[in-house]
Amino acid sequence: MTAEVLRYNILGSRRFSNYFFALMVAIGGIGFTLGGLSSLFHVDLLPTADLKDLQFIPQGLALTFYGIAGILLDIYLWLVILLDVGSGYNEFDRTRGIVTIHRQGFWGKNRIIHLEYPLQDVLAVRVEIRGGINPRRELYLKVKGKRDIPLTEVRDPLPLSVLEERAAELAKFLGVPLEGL
Repeated sequence: MTAEVLRYNILGSRRFSNYFFALMVAIGGIGFTLGGLSSLFHVDLLPTADLKDLQFIPQGLALTFYGIAGILLDIYLWLVILLDVGSGYNEFDRTRGIVTIHRQGFWGKNRIIHLEYPLQDVLAVRVEIRGGINPRRELYLKVKGKRDIPLTEVRDPLPLSVLEERAAELAKFLGVPLEGL
């Protein structure tokens, strides 16, 4: 007996690398801001540096500017992590005859992206493999009358063996041709 529903969960922005990067940007932004404010108030706000004798204009002002820019970038990064942008699932249901693509986005009227297509509108599963400095290994669903829909998550390129296995499994499950390999 074969499964009638095939589902792939998609990892969004809640991954270790994003937490690490947000933490490093927070440390840098706070450090630069405190360094700049130390030069303004002539008080050491950082225990590891002697910045109270630094001139506020132009060095302290530049430190403060870059610190505030870092803090704003960090707020954005933590919001992306909090909202788990990009997470969701791809579900292929033969019993209902529907392909469902579901993703989380930013706040607003398009916060949740939920696409449903009839299985008979699926034309093929396409694999895109590009090497070079910015390699791409992605899986797409070709749907009649629509753009190709990406099925892989945003991250480091999938290993070729995993990409080929997933593409073949999906094409066989849907009964459509596999393009690009």
